Amino acid sequence: MKRRLFLKAAAAGSMVPVTLNGMSLRAYAHSPLMQLLGRRTGSNDNVLVLIQLNGGNDGLNTVIPLDQYSNLSKARSNVLIPDTKVLSLGGITGTGLHPAMTGLQGLYNDSLLNIVQDVGYPNPNFSHFRSTDIWMSGSESNENWTTGWMGRYLDAQFPGFPTGYPKTGAPDPPAIQIGAMVSLAMMGPAVSMGMAISDPSNFYNLVNGTTDPVPNSPAGRELAFLRVMANQTNEYATVIKNAASKANNISTKYPTGNSLADQLKIVARLVKGGLKTQVYMVSIGGFDTHSQQVDNSDHSIGAHATLLKNVSDAITAFQDDLKLMGIQDKVAGMTFSEFGRRIMSNGSVGTDHGAAAPLMVFGTGVQRGIIGANPTIPGTVTVNDNVPMQYDFRQVYASALQDWFGLSKAEVKAAMGGKDFNTLPIFKANPAGIEDFADLVSRLHLYDVYPNPAHGEANFRFFTDGGNVELCLFDALGNQIRTLASGKHSRGEHQVSCNLNGLRPGNYFYQLSQGNRKTTRVLVVN
Repeated sequence: MKRRLFLKAAAAGSMVPVTLNGMSLRAYAHSPLMQLLGRRTGSNDNVLVLIQLNGGNDGLNTVIPLDQYSNLSKARSNVLIPDTKVLSLGGITGTGLHPAMTGLQGLYNDSLLNIVQDVGYPNPNFSHFRSTDIWMSGSESNENWTTGWMGRYLDAQFPGFPTGYPKTGAPDPPAIQIGAMVSLAMMGPAVSMGMAISDPSNFYNLVNGTTDPVPNSPAGRELAFLRVMANQTNEYATVIKNAASKANNISTKYPTGNSLADQLKIVARLVKGGLKTQVYMVSIGGFDTHSQQVDNSDHSIGAHATLLKNVSDAITAFQDDLKLMGIQDKVAGMTFSEFGRRIMSNGSVGTDHGAAAPLMVFGTGVQRGIIGANPTIPGTVTVNDNVPMQYDFRQVYASALQDWFGLSKAEVKAAMGGKDFNTLPIFKANPAGIEDFADLVSRLHLYDVYPNPAHGEANFRFFTDGGNVELCLFDALGNQIRTLASGKHSRGEHQVSCNLNGLRPGNYFYQLSQGNRKTTRVLVVN
């Protein structure tokens, strides 16, 4: 985020600082998503919980492509999980989960988890800050949008904000973020549309009507006065306190010493207490695993395993709590990270910044399954090789807006900055189920390129059931370098040749796409 935008967000978000059990809490004004939801007069009170995995999660050690295990062993032998320890998924062959994620394995087997393979965006950026901005704004990698995907239309729809909010008919904060500053996702055309909720310095102090002790000194008395004034001026404190007072966490599965679990406990309590907030954002850091990602003697444990266990245990306890509270059918959650990691591990027993990675969506409203194929791992991998994108992250956003919150296609397009993105069969509301989707994918086939390895010229062959098709060539970093075929094609097999002169020796990916459907293979240039 640029310094000017950072200062705007910080200024708006720091007016009334808040913490929840030691974590900051911020309530956001109506975003375009929230504005669209608000028109529904209670017909859809679904809740979406966004779980950010800060740092760039290693997808190849999270959702493990066992059918690519031989080539993975060559590329990352010093970090790869032993195949004998990979957790199996019911009805799935060739794909498993990290052994630390037994909780998410259970959710999958109970039909409460959907995995979307290789989520990213074209021409990826490997900077934490820039890639996070892209995910939050919904822009292309070569665009620098100053507005967020949930905040673009606020200026016109809510003139004069924040004056007059909350108000009758909109008494609750539509979106709450725990543990972070105001996100770019909430940025409007001129200023941040986010505002901080002011209450005592501890969420549970607010609920219990107590305050943290202060020193008996002039500075301490001033601090106590500021806390009282902040509580008095926070217009949302009362509704949050009332919601929290009506509910208590029930699940006994919440782990201790787990910051993500602590955040999700608060979300469950507020939802059960009747707060009408429909979007929550929580986060957990530490996924920038450049070194010592695994234990040298046992790759199934170590820093990354601890992180994944914390995520899995927290989500499992949260889902259990929702079920015991009787509100499981109205809440869905989604994990995301700004990027994945490279295919090849480094010499520091870690992995470096990469491109696409799997994304998980959980809840009773999701369709169990894995969308997409395992990534193809080349037989010979260089330090530049990435997992190619199968699905654009904005397809996942569009799916949540349309199929979970029930927005029209026109409303989804507006919330996505005027761009159309095909939805995926993640949620049960989607008319195309996982089985239908798989059947459609089977009608789009990409054959092995010939020759491979190639030099000078390569011949690409594919099959389509008919319609608009695009065949593109990507370099090892994930940058699109050539369009090999584009436009309407009749049903049947098609062939296209490509002159490879000017391409450096190495691995390339060629991807065939038709709407939601994508299939990718590897080309080696020598």
